[in-house]
Amino acid sequence: MTAPDVPALQALELRAKGCAACRLRPGATQVVVADGNPAAPLVIIGEAPGGDEDRQGRPFVGPAGQLLDRILAAVDLTRQDAYLTSVAKCRPPGNRTPEPDEIEICTSLWLGPQLSLLRPRVILSLGNTPTQHLLNTRLGITRLRGTWHRFRHPEGQGGAHEALLMPLFHPAYLLRQDSRVPGGPKSLTWRDIREAAAVLHGEKEPEGPVSGPPQPLGNQPILF
Repeated sequence: MTAPDVPALQALELRAKGCAACRLRPGATQVVVADGNPAAPLVIIGEAPGGDEDRQGRPFVGPAGQLLDRILAAVDLTRQDAYLTSVAKCRPPGNRTPEPDEIEICTSLWLGPQLSLLRPRVILSLGNTPTQHLLNTRLGITRLRGTWHRFRHPEGQGGAHEALLMPLFHPAYLLRQDSRVPGGPKSLTWRDIREAAAVLHGEKEPEGPVSGPPQPLGNQPILF
């Protein structure tokens, strides 16, 4: 697999921080581009910055981000094992869902080129917005989570790169779900992140792609 073009990615991130291409920028404190390790084989894509992210300039630093850190830690991963970004780089007013035209502008300018330079092995899309955009579907996250998809995108040199994409419930949704019962959202996320980590580490082949969601696994950490 071709290695990420880190210098070009860093230059792209710097340009993105000055973006004012859509109506989200005037209401945002700053453009929140990415965090983590650009050389990592794992990319995690969320929806858009929230209030904490807008203030700090880094994705996934609020309560949902802290839960994401715990989910990753449960399978011995950290932020430095992943590159974290989102489909929209500016906070929408009132934390609303980004509009389709806002997503189209931001992803064509920034997320698409990011992925072309990153060339990840595994992508985790968190929640409906990034999943539906990346897979070009109207199906919801409840139907799509836990299934592998082959995701092809331009790799910047005239060819295409293929990654394995798995949708997961967004950590913000999990924060609203107190139950850890088998088959509930937290239990399913525990199954999904274990599956994703095993494939990422080369310990197993993906079930599919595209496959139906396997059954939840036991021994879910108490941390989430």
